[in-house]
Amino acid sequence: MTDLFNGFRILTTTILLISAMSTNAYAMPKGDASKGEIKTPSCRFCHGSNGIAPQPSYPNLAGQQPQYLYDAMLAYTNDMRKGPMASMMKGQLQNLSTQDLADIAAYYSEMK
Repeated sequence: MTDLFNGFRILTTTILLISAMSTNAYAMPKGDASKGEIKTPSCRFCHGSNGIAPQPSYPNLAGQQPQYLYDAMLAYTNDMRKGPMASMMKGQLQNLSTQDLADIAAYYSEMK
């Protein structure tokens, strides 16, 4: 019975840890969409002026959740996101503050 209880306890702990780690990875400052619009000129080339990418290989940003966008941009700057465009994205984002990223995330999330 003790082995069963210990196994259940380990499973429960593991599930709780995974759940905690999968929630918002980074605390996001409150974003200002009007400021975000001003900060997106280089984003528009690949992701479109309306947040809809002109090429299918680039993701659409319009209407995405702000926390998702913020986490993705921050992950690029911290080398936590990999892929063929990761170094280019890091270069585009490297001079932006976390507030800038939150503003950009707010801007794109408000697009429909």
